[in-house]
Amino acid sequence: MKTLTDTRLLKKYGRFFMKDNSKMVIYFAHPVNTYNTELEKKLIVKIGQVFPSCFIENPNQEKHQKGYQKWKERTGNGMAYYFAEVLPFCDFGIYLPFRDGKWGTGVAGEAKFFVLRRNVPLVLTVNVHGDIRLIFFKSIRILSVEETRERILLPY
Repeated sequence: MKTLTDTRLLKKYGRFFMKDNSKMVIYFAHPVNTYNTELEKKLIVKIGQVFPSCFIENPNQEKHQKGYQKWKERTGNGMAYYFAEVLPFCDFGIYLPFRDGKWGTGVAGEAKFFVLRRNVPLVLTVNVHGDIRLIFFKSIRILSVEETRERILLPY
């Protein structure tokens, strides 16, 4: 798997992730079963170390939980809140798949948002060790909505 430090990938696509990022906002997409855990805290610190000038937008905030609920009540789709109200104001995302490498539907949808917006076929992932990698979006394995719902009921 190609990683963030792969010279060829950085030469071709690095400008999308590593430009003067002092004003950039990174969206940290991660499964809800990692919310309010030591892992979540650890990964936010690690992302902040790799991108020290960036602001990390964490969906695990009360304002986002309220926004999700309002959109769900109004439209029947709480996830639409993120696509309309949060992601457009972020520059790119970093994504935590499940431990087996499969991606939840919501996290994958958020990644696809940035792939399409930037017209760049790559996404940044983070694993439980805090390793950040640059991978091709088309290489990810996405779970169905039902499979994702089953996974988030279990401890990460």
